[in-house]
Amino acid sequence: MCHGDDARPPRPPVRGGAEDRGRVTLTSADGTELGAYYAHPDTPSSRGMVVLPDVRGLHPFYEELTVRFAEAGMHAIAIDYFGRTAGVVERGDERGEEFPFREHVAQMQPEQVEADVAAAVAWLRGLASGVRSVFTVGFCMGGGLSWAQAAAGHDLAGCIGFYGVPSRIAHRIPDMKAPLLVLAAGQDFTPVEEVERFAVDVEAAGGSVELHVYADAPHSFFDRAFDQHAEACDDAWRRILNFVETHS
Repeated sequence: MCHGDDARPPRPPVRGGAEDRGRVTLTSADGTELGAYYAHPDTPSSRGMVVLPDVRGLHPFYEELTVRFAEAGMHAIAIDYFGRTAGVVERGDERGEEFPFREHVAQMQPEQVEADVAAAVAWLRGLASGVRSVFTVGFCMGGGLSWAQAAAGHDLAGCIGFYGVPSRIAHRIPDMKAPLLVLAAGQDFTPVEEVERFAVDVEAAGGSVELHVYADAPHSFFDRAFDQHAEACDDAWRRILNFVETHS
């Protein structure tokens, strides 16, 4: 499992009206309905963020993280991967710690994730505020999936990933069009050398990569152990915001 039971967002979510955040059901290209959670900023914004969770799907952590992005001035939406196998997450229910995520992860297909991301991107671009710059951010399994969206034809402004496994999406490198932000944990089970080689290969293929390795941080450092790794979390958050500012 990617995250411990004490998973939590890097900062408490801000308060806001019910109309500014909540559940929404999206329809993927193959007609599948999938659950998602959105949050809107207090002021108009042309920036949007699609959040790709870890193996747990639409866990409460990712709902809270959309609010964190909204607080930073972006429209944000976190998707659930398991609409095809577990149905739409109902209001008041979450993919909590008892959810048998592994059996659903085993049935996932990358092209289905791309179709679901496309639905989320279209939802953001359809907002009345006029979202023009759309990014993805993912964690663990979602980290690699986020980088892969750079090759999926979504016309994204950038793709951000925490502690993904580059070998799983290396075959997409030749088609990657959007710039990448790669945030790696030095104490992860994925060797740093693999991540560094991935960045070199992307750039050799004509892509753009910003890589930062948190040498002393473990897998899931951004949420599971925020108190212990506060400096790394704060730095990663600043890098995300700077990346969005640069590529919007």
